[in-house]
This record gives sequence, C-alpha cells and structure tokens, in this order.
Amino acid sequence: MSSASGGTAIQRLGARISEHVERWMPSPFLFAIILSYVVFGGGLSLGNGPAEMVGFWYDGFWSLLTFAMQMVLILVTGYALAYHPWVQRAIGWLTSLPNDGKQAVVLVGVLSMVVAWIHWGLGLIAGAVIAREMGRQAHERDISVHYPLLCVAGYMGMGLTWHWGLAASAPLLMNTEGNVFVEEGVVSGLIPPSQTIFHPYTLALTVLGIAYAAVVLYLLAPPKSETDGITEYVPENELFGREDEAATDGGELDAATEADAADTTADEAADPTIGERIDHSNLLGGLIALGGVLYVGGVFVTDGLDALSLDTMNFAFLFLGLLLYTAPKEYQEQFYEAVSSTGGIILQFPLYAGIMGMMNSSGLSEVLAETLVSVSTPATFPAVAWMTAGIVNVFVPSGGGEWTVIGPIVIDAAQDLGVPLGQTTVAYAVGDAHTNLLQPFWALPLLGITGMRARDMFGYAVTMLLLLVPFLAIALTVIPY
Repeated sequence: MSSASGGTAIQRLGARISEHVERWMPSPFLFAIILSYVVFGGGLSLGNGPAEMVGFWYDGFWSLLTFAMQMVLILVTGYALAYHPWVQRAIGWLTSLPNDGKQAVVLVGVLSMVVAWIHWGLGLIAGAVIAREMGRQAHERDISVHYPLLCVAGYMGMGLTWHWGLAASAPLLMNTEGNVFVEEGVVSGLIPPSQTIFHPYTLALTVLGIAYAAVVLYLLAPPKSETDGITEYVPENELFGREDEAATDGGELDAATEADAADTTADEAADPTIGERIDHSNLLGGLIALGGVLYVGGVFVTDGLDALSLDTMNFAFLFLGLLLYTAPKEYQEQFYEAVSSTGGIILQFPLYAGIMGMMNSSGLSEVLAETLVSVSTPATFPAVAWMTAGIVNVFVPSGGGEWTVIGPIVIDAAQDLGVPLGQTTVAYAVGDAHTNLLQPFWALPLLGITGMRARDMFGYAVTMLLLLVPFLAIALTVIPY
C-alpha cells in the first residue's frame, strides 16, 4: 500500500482516503448485512414493531425477481461479448498505447465510461478486463501505474455514465410497456428515450462528465515512487502462467498424459457424432442469431430509438453475442462462464430487495424522499433528485428497483414544480450511478476479474465520488433542459 506522504494535494487526498477505507471497509456481503440492520433500526424508529419489520423484509425479498433477471442478463450478455476473441484483440491493442501511468489510468477510465454508456454489462466487464490487461502490460513494459486506481478507472462506467446510456434501467423502465408507473397512474403514458437518454441535456452531461472524470483520474494518479503495481495484488504466475511444468519430477508423466489427451481430442475431432456436429453448427447458430438481430433492427426502423427498453436491449445483445460466436456450443460455454461471475450479485440481490421492502413498507423511503423534495425549487430540483438517488442507492443498489419505490414521490414533486419528467428521471439516474463509487455491490464481477478486494480499490472510488460532487451539482443545475 502506497503512503500518503508525497505528491500533490489531490494525490495525497486519494492516498489518505484509500488508507482509511482499506482499514475499515467490510466485504460487500457483510456491507449488505450491516445495511439491513441499519434500515431495520430506522424502521423501528418510525414506530414499526420488530415483527412487522421482519415481515416487510421477507416480503421485499421476492419483489425484484423479474428485474434481477433482467439485470443478470444484461451483465451476462455483456460478459460474453467482452470475452469474444475480436474484443480481446482490440483490448490488447488499446492497452499497448499508453506510455506512462497517468495515460494508462485515463485511457482505461474513458473506455470504461464510453462502453458502459452503450451497455453497462459490457462496460463493467470490459472495464475490468482492460484494467487487468493494462496492469499486466504495464508490469511487462516497466510502466509505473497504481493498480487500485487503475481498477477504479475500469469501474468508472458504473460510477458515472451507465445510467445515462442505452441500457439505463430507470429511463428504459419508463419506456417499457406495462411498467408500474403507468399501471399505478403515476404517469399517463410512456416517457420515450428522446426525452431522457437522447435528450441534449443528457448528452451534454455525458460528454462533460467523461471529460471531467478523465481530468480527475489524471490528477489522482500517484507519483512513480508511490505506485503499487498489479503484482502487489495478483500473483505473477496467475498473470503470465508457469513455464516448463514438465521440468518437475512428474514431467514425463505430465507429458504422457498430455499426449493421451491430445490423441483423444484428435480422435473426437476426426469422428464427431451427429449431436456434436449440431452443437457446433455455425449454420444453425448463425441463422437464429441473424433472425434475432434483424428483428430488433426492424423494430428500431419502425419505431425509432424510442423502441429502446430493457427487453429490447437484452434481446438485442443476447442474439448479437450468438451472431459473433455463431456456434451454439461456444456461446453456451462462454455464457456459463459468465453466469459464474454473477454469483455474488444473485446472492446479495434478495438482501437488497429485503432492504427495499423494509424501506418502502415502513415509511422510511417516503420520509426520506419527501424531506428532500420539500426543500426544492424548480431550479434546484434536479440536484435534489440526484442527492435523493445517491442516498437511496447506498441502501438499495438497483437503479430500476429503487426507482420503482422512490420514483412516484419524486415524479409527483416534479409535476407539482413543473419540472419535465425526462429531466427528473435523468437527474435521478445520475445520482444512482454516482454512489456506485461508494456501494460495492456492482463491483463484484470486476473484483473477481481484477483480483482485488473491495477495500483495496474503494478508497480511490470514494475519492472520485467526492471530487465529482461539485461538477454534478453545477452541471445538473446549469445545463438547460
């Protein structure tokens, strides 16, 4: 761990916060458990009984199953795309470009934010893969780069741009048929992406946000003397593999075993069964994939960009991945590997759904939202919506899930103040993404890929969160809608 003694003021700030977070931050699963107790206590303070709170907790466990599956699909389809050989070759080329640690951190951050805007699942996994590969290449090329900050750069798509982009759950939910807001009469109709994701207000936020974050990452990069490279966190043999295993005492046996395996593989390849041929049929996989992609393309041709929703996004990326891999067996294997990366999310999603159930049924959500929006004016409301989302996201790190709970209160306040609902949704989405830099839930796949613990990198994530506050507060208020 680098010290906080040298460098500029902003570099020392990042190092000091990192030291404190590394000392105090629990694991992501324990983080969720602690938050459960905090919300339980908050519900008791409003006059709810312990048995009632347990009931709210249990009922909430199952309230996000559909949405959880949609989120898992976004993550898994993005993972499969990120590990396609074409994408891997592009990552290898891009990570060879930087000549120093600052350039490396900025490149990883910008790529993560841009790709996450296109597809947050792809951005999260690609950001992690790029960060690890950049760390590996920096080690090989003797470039000093601070690996914890590099991993935070790979997470910046989830910490800034994802909820303003093409797979943004709250904006897309508002344009999904039969959504809870329409069914409960909160809004009279769908809010199309032209009023949220593709509105000039949102596009300006995206461009300016990426530029600002890139500058902050550049300034945060520690001096060469205080960097911790990738081998401080990932064993070198895991990065480059062990050479000449046959030189060990069991070398001859290993060589013989490998030869037998090679012969078996050759025999299978020489005489594949009909089932194996079907499994690896590029024709069968390619046709159905092409059909799916063409169907989605036709939907967008007919309805324009306003056809974008969670369902169309998942459908499109599912079949785009199959189209790239073509052979069903290859895509299936990559999909299975991707599913393993979602284990932590699947485990914790019900806990956070339970937290949401306690917050919603106990009245905590309503008290929080009403307190914040009561101090708003039409000019300050976007910033207040951002802060509201940021606070709630710490307890319920599910952009669309928390929006279904807090959204009706926020929308009612926006309508009373005359604030456009598209702007309200985007401002809320900004806050939800922003505090992912404090909440480690969505970082779980990245932690697995990069070999990091949450406490190793979240000091710099928290520093980024703090340094983004003035920019977001001003931009949300000043940029016209």
